[in-house]
Amino acid sequence: MKFTSGFWTKAVLVCVAGAILASCGLPRSGPSKREIFAGSVQREGDAFVVVVDDDVNRAAAVEPTLGFTREFIRASELGSDVISPGDVLGLTIWENVEDGLLVAPGQNATILDEVQVDGNGYIFVPYAGRIKAAGKTPDQVRRIITNALSDQTPDPQVQVRRLAGDGATVSLVGAVAGQGVYPIERPTRTLSAMVARAGGITILPEVAQVVIIRRNMRNQVWFKDIYDYPELDIALRGGDRILVEQDTRAYVALGATGAQTRVPFDSPKLSAIEAIAQVGGLNANVADPTGVFVFRNEPEDIARNVVGRSDIVGSQRFAYVLDLTRPNGMFMARDFAIRDGDTVYVTEAPIVTWNKTIAAITGSLSSVNTLSNLTTSSN
Repeated sequence: MKFTSGFWTKAVLVCVAGAILASCGLPRSGPSKREIFAGSVQREGDAFVVVVDDDVNRAAAVEPTLGFTREFIRASELGSDVISPGDVLGLTIWENVEDGLLVAPGQNATILDEVQVDGNGYIFVPYAGRIKAAGKTPDQVRRIITNALSDQTPDPQVQVRRLAGDGATVSLVGAVAGQGVYPIERPTRTLSAMVARAGGITILPEVAQVVIIRRNMRNQVWFKDIYDYPELDIALRGGDRILVEQDTRAYVALGATGAQTRVPFDSPKLSAIEAIAQVGGLNANVADPTGVFVFRNEPEDIARNVVGRSDIVGSQRFAYVLDLTRPNGMFMARDFAIRDGDTVYVTEAPIVTWNKTIAAITGSLSSVNTLSNLTTSSN
């Protein structure tokens, strides 16, 4: 039996088309919506596929909260005139006699500059002895010195000044214009004032976080909250370490979106709609608005709340489904909170797969016809 070239063309075309459709080997950006649903727990898979509604939004809307503990908030402002170990004092002593204890001949006052408070909180004043200064105001120290000298010189007059020392100081590092060690003075008793003293922050306020380490305690707050909530503009304490750093949270955008990349958060809270908008929205040529997925691992307690089951143990894989074509779909996406480490994936529309299949078939047919023509011409 003799087979024509047209027969062989059709035969090869049928084989190619069958192979394409059977193997699903078409190029694409990721799994289809049907394939994701096929991997659900309900179909003996290992992930919970959950359609987002108001109840799911309430159960899954767990966002990291930053703030100061009650101990930090209740701490009163440290008076700038309270002396601390390490501070430096300036003393001036007047005596009402010609031949005084401290005053040089021909002068009526003695100036003692840079009298440092030692680690135990004491200073030494000639003829007055060792005096406890830490925890006291300059006026209290003045009275102590006056009383100590009164028995040795008549009616002494004493002035005590607190100079800039390294006692009540804080350190600022990170994303500030001027990193360094700064004394707590009258204008810089609070957190916002001290950050301003350091030249302000050098990153966007929306993504800036402020960490304060006080002894063995560590608290963290959003920079903008310091100004939005006055109670968070806390009083500082000597030895505080202040770190200003950028929010490190990010999510990954994949599939039929404007861009496929890892995207940092640009605000403390981020919704699914905002996350999609950050990467240029859905690709209008290929995206399926009924197949917007958010993949994440949920802790045990959240997983139980979302699916309403008490038999769940340990962290679980979840695929949240957002259908933007539903009457309330955009609202559901607006209210769905994106978390650190999430993957936002948009599936391709079924018509795109169909078009790719047709293109692959017609392309294969063109190749087969070319081969057939070459074979015929050679004969």
